[in-house]
Amino acid sequence: MELAKVCDTTAYQEYKVENETYKNVLGSIGTEHKERLIIGAHYDVYGDQEGADDNASGVAGLLELARLLAKEKLDYRIDFVAYTLEEPPFFRTEKMGSYVHANYLKENSINVKGMICLEMIGYYKDEANTQTYPIKEMSAIYGNRANFITVVQNEKSGNFGSKIENLMKKQKLIPTVSFKGSSLVTGVDFSDHLNYWNLNYPAVMITNTSFYRNKNYHTNKDSLETLNINKMSAVIQQLYITIKEL
Repeated sequence: MELAKVCDTTAYQEYKVENETYKNVLGSIGTEHKERLIIGAHYDVYGDQEGADDNASGVAGLLELARLLAKEKLDYRIDFVAYTLEEPPFFRTEKMGSYVHANYLKENSINVKGMICLEMIGYYKDEANTQTYPIKEMSAIYGNRANFITVVQNEKSGNFGSKIENLMKKQKLIPTVSFKGSSLVTGVDFSDHLNYWNLNYPAVMITNTSFYRNKNYHTNKDSLETLNINKMSAVIQQLYITIKEL
């Protein structure tokens, strides 16, 4: 297990769905501290495909952040969690790995600083008219080039979300925008951060906007060669600096 190479402790969080055993994979650093930051990404894939952006890119980010942050002395614990069952048919149900994990935190009254969800961070385009939005008018604000990363928040994100947003923008390693809205806007809660919001934890999603940008989403065209590794690396580096300065 890659997390075992850099984390203080590692574990599987196993549970059963329809007589099958599924597991979240967890690695922790700074285990002497009580307050926890959760960094998560789902490792399952929709259908029989590579799933390079959705969500191997997020898992790669998770593992690299674990490697980088393990060298730091922070005053809080970080749990790195790779989730199972984010994709349909269990999406938006209590069978999602992230629901199981978030519910564990709630049931055990664990002090959570916040949660960062990594969801599709590898696909970028610099050409005009490569970015779409749930609301057409948003293009006038955010532009039509798919060259940025987004910090997605809602009212539950609170001061934690604002800090992540401001620190991400401060680094200027990659264009960074923030979108704060309700679940009435399609896509705002389309990943594992949903379950932390539902249990009243502050959370953000770091994403390239998923299907609003990457037309390979949930197809066998979502392959490694379509990703921009340099920009993905910039996102991870920017997050690393942000987390150090939280």
